[in-house]
Amino acid sequence: MIDTGKKRVLDALNHRQPDRIPIDFGGTAVSGIHISCVEALREHYGLEKRMVKLYEPYQCLGLIEEDLAEILKIDVAPALGPTNWFGGRSPDWKRWTAPWGQEVLVPEDFNVTYDKEGNVYAYPEGDLSAEPSGKMPFNGYFFDALIRQDPLPLDEDDLKVEDNTEEFQLLGSNELQLISAHVHQAYTSGRAVIASLGGTGLGDIAIVPAMHMKHPKGIRDITEWYMSTVMRQPLLHSIFSYQIDIAIENLSRVNQLCGDKIDALFTCGTDFGTQTSTFCSIETFRELYAPYYKRLNDWIHANTSWKVFKHSCGSVPGFIPDFIECGFDILNPVQCSAAGMDPKWLKREFGHDLVFWGGGVDTQNTLPFGTPDQVFAEVLERCEIFGRDGGFVFNTIHNLQAKTPTENIIAMLDAVTEFNGR
Repeated sequence: MIDTGKKRVLDALNHRQPDRIPIDFGGTAVSGIHISCVEALREHYGLEKRMVKLYEPYQCLGLIEEDLAEILKIDVAPALGPTNWFGGRSPDWKRWTAPWGQEVLVPEDFNVTYDKEGNVYAYPEGDLSAEPSGKMPFNGYFFDALIRQDPLPLDEDDLKVEDNTEEFQLLGSNELQLISAHVHQAYTSGRAVIASLGGTGLGDIAIVPAMHMKHPKGIRDITEWYMSTVMRQPLLHSIFSYQIDIAIENLSRVNQLCGDKIDALFTCGTDFGTQTSTFCSIETFRELYAPYYKRLNDWIHANTSWKVFKHSCGSVPGFIPDFIECGFDILNPVQCSAAGMDPKWLKREFGHDLVFWGGGVDTQNTLPFGTPDQVFAEVLERCEIFGRDGGFVFNTIHNLQAKTPTENIIAMLDAVTEFNGR
């Protein structure tokens, strides 16, 4: 018999009305909770005093352990890839005091240095002899990628496909064993399993700088990459084609090991929207990105039971029909505050074809700066809109950020509980 949490998510993913709206916090790197907020929630609910585990150092996301997951009524469990965004692999933990004074546990191979201004620097694979690849500004709460592209300017006659594909490798036995263990652990939780294995995000601007690599080559500057989507399309076609070849082979190997233990797969974090517009034209999307998304998603649908999770921030209403055409099943974070992303319109136009994973409350304005009553009202409204006929997994719009008032987080959770109790 399928556990209730898992069934609830499967109903939502298959556009059936679940017994209540399923909830995700911590299932992916774009639906998590900042370590400071995880600690605040543990304190609010009177849970055992323990240091929060900083499992995703780049965005400083905290691991939601079982005691807190039960209180938050979480229905989704993460199955992580073999490394974090700084390339760390260590299963062991050590203490670290974050710049704002919070004591946390970090992976053993997460190492930092500090400058005289109070900026914090992180290193690929924790190797302090390499150039730092991430910087947390003084008074910041997460890291920014450092650009290490060499040379500048680029030599147009010496751009090689292999320089931008060296990070895409076939998974070895040790990596596959680790992924299998992560999937099994998530599966035994009784919750729905979403896997984030890496290697499938085409041109994800968070990944382009390659923070996990000590000596990245190729186009690693963010501005240069965006320019390349117009100026160097033949090169990007070759990069994407190679990447998808490797990705399909890796997913085939994972499928042989894990199969139906996985319910959804985070494949793509590439943002196509800004607050008011898009990063590229729909024509560029169809020419440059769509063929490779479709090839990957077609393979997944033909060979597995997994649903495919697409993340894109911003204003993307004109792209959504193409996302569907490419075979994406899930859209996240559903940034309703961006231009053209009205929740009622989204549900009416695309609710039969897409699962909205997120959109539960605005994390730019309402949640951090509103009153608890305003948060409560917005969450109830979003649940009413998105929750009809399945197709909705509750989460905030992207990660829950540092300095979010605890009383507002509680108001959000209370509103979901009240809606689900109706």
